[in-house]
Amino acid sequence: MIESKKGELQVSSTPCGQSGIDPLYLVTIANDDVVIEISNFGAVITAIFTPDRNGIQKNIVAGYQDIAGYKDNPHYFGCLLGRNAGRITGSKFELDGHMVFLSKNDGPNHLHGGLEGFNKKTWMIKSFTLDEQEAGVTMEYFSEDGEEGYPGNLWVTVKYTLDHHNRLKIVYDAVTDISTLVNLSNHSYFNLSGFEIPDILGHYLWVNAASYTESDEENLPTGKILPVPGTAMDFLNSKMIGADIGQVQYEDGYNHNFALNDYAPGTVRLALTLSEPVSGRVLNVYTDRPGVQVYTANDWVANITGPQGFPYHKHGAIALETQAFPDSPNHVGFPDAILRPGQRLITETIYEFTTE
Repeated sequence: MIESKKGELQVSSTPCGQSGIDPLYLVTIANDDVVIEISNFGAVITAIFTPDRNGIQKNIVAGYQDIAGYKDNPHYFGCLLGRNAGRITGSKFELDGHMVFLSKNDGPNHLHGGLEGFNKKTWMIKSFTLDEQEAGVTMEYFSEDGEEGYPGNLWVTVKYTLDHHNRLKIVYDAVTDISTLVNLSNHSYFNLSGFEIPDILGHYLWVNAASYTESDEENLPTGKILPVPGTAMDFLNSKMIGADIGQVQYEDGYNHNFALNDYAPGTVRLALTLSEPVSGRVLNVYTDRPGVQVYTANDWVANITGPQGFPYHKHGAIALETQAFPDSPNHVGFPDAILRPGQRLITETIYEFTTE
């Protein structure tokens, strides 16, 4: 066990099993208010404990009761998605005049990096961070040329840090030797009541997005970017998630990419605010990414009981996946997600935990 403290900040690492011959660890980063647990299997966030308005801590993210559950993880609880978050239509796209064919794991389509995406890889713990400002951990993974069909060797690191202001920062860093598609994200599901309220329909959501990318009945982007005013997708003013959820087309809930306002590569801005009125917990999400996928756990069927001791019901949590647009290489006008040799992809997303 490794443990270090600096004032109220601390970081520790404890063995938690193996994946094949690779050792697995549970890393804990904490301050006086917030405790975050991360495993190097899938670079997964397994728990986030935050206080309510009365100072009572609860775990507000979905997860399994032990690390073995993450080896299947069909709902992608807490994991890092890659090489590409979201769907690729027909599991193929054109790159520099050549067709790239990816693995199929969602019918004929490619989802969240394929059959064994980054969520099923053992990441190497590269270093720990502990100073006056933050505590954290950096993990790395080497994705070989041809993995899941993607061209190029890809070197990826992810750094998770927690500061004194209850902000969890996730920084993704990637380089390649051949042009390739890279779109990394985290798939944590949030229920700010700590799952004591079995669904998030009474949570309030504000999204800094005046438009969204239209999808068809298979949840594949059509290529159209549509305005949100007058639709169920309008969260420009904070509203209860359940207010218009019955008006969503094709799915029994939200599973949509919002085109965030004020996008400029490298510029971090407030993307959304999620709040839960009973506990008073608030989550602000900042990112430099062009989009965020909002998914309301439409396919949960209460067959998994999480570490909170409650079964995960339909609409039991909400995933907020900051990202490039889904299926981006197949649609002219979507922000470019191709990483080329000599370039370096560095993006960040910040979860800020507070109360009201």
